Amino acid sequence: MNDRPNYITPAGFAALRAEYEQLFAEERPKLVDTIAWAAGNGDRSENGDYIYGRKRLREIDRRLGWLSKRMKAAKVVDPAQQPDRDRAWFGCTITIADEDDNHRTLTLVGDDEADAGKGLVGWNAPLARALRGAAIGDLRRVTLPAGEKEYEVMKIAYPSLDEPKA
Repeated sequence: MNDRPNYITPAGFAALRAEYEQLFAEERPKLVDTIAWAAGNGDRSENGDYIYGRKRLREIDRRLGWLSKRMKAAKVVDPAQQPDRDRAWFGCTITIADEDDNHRTLTLVGDDEADAGKGLVGWNAPLARALRGAAIGDLRRVTLPAGEKEYEVMKIAYPSLDEPKA
């Protein structure tokens, strides 16, 4: 499988756990009841509730298995505990500028919590790999699908120890 650690923030781990609990404790039992009811209605070959229910149950079980594996492999890292706050490491929020002085603010998070639309970049994404260890003022070159770009690090911030956890 994968030998590199699956870093994740405490909030990201909580989100995985919440999805697992919701599927396992709520959605799956309701679906099992529906399948049992549909099976009692007779001919299963043309019973839409039964057929759809079984298909959805397989999807849920597959997702539960995946979530379980990801949570077991997870290494929860609290960005507020980062001792070196002068460089870009896991969990930092970093502002970068490209050659055209377009600024972007990104947060380096675990791959399971990445969401480009929200500015959350997965730790193993090309952009995050290029920014790892960068300090304010550093120039970093990264090869993206659209071509090679150079970014300057403008600002690095970490959550404070006092902030409430999400």
